[in-house]
Amino acid sequence: MMEGTLIGFDFGSRRIGVAVGETGTRIASPLTAIDAPANDARFEAIGRIVAEWRPAGFVVGRPKHEDGSEHEVARLAEKFARRLEARYALPVAFVDETLSSATAEASLRETRTRAGRKSDVDALAAAIILQSYLDELPSPVRKVT
Repeated sequence: MMEGTLIGFDFGSRRIGVAVGETGTRIASPLTAIDAPANDARFEAIGRIVAEWRPAGFVVGRPKHEDGSEHEVARLAEKFARRLEARYALPVAFVDETLSSATAEASLRETRTRAGRKSDVDALAAAIILQSYLDELPSPVRKVT
């Protein structure tokens, strides 16, 4: 199990949403969206985030269709995760991210008077993905005194 700071990703062919969270507090927050189609530019931006946050690992959303079948973006997300793991020598966990973007869009519509930018949606979707991972962590054992 990964402990410490985690970086979550909502992988997309156009943009990658990024969030940060802590296993200690079990809270994820949207960070940014990387809007670059070229892998070199994407990993340059990710490198800056990794240098700043020094994560213990990564959480990547793996999409499925509503019927549970594999989404075409799932293979690309898995390839992205393998590159993260190889480049940074850190563990990667996957989370089912079905409907995370739709949930993020609905959340932003509820809290804003105007529609959010796509980058806001992607960053919030990454936070939803990371939060779902943090929510599934086993409860810490507390000492009774």
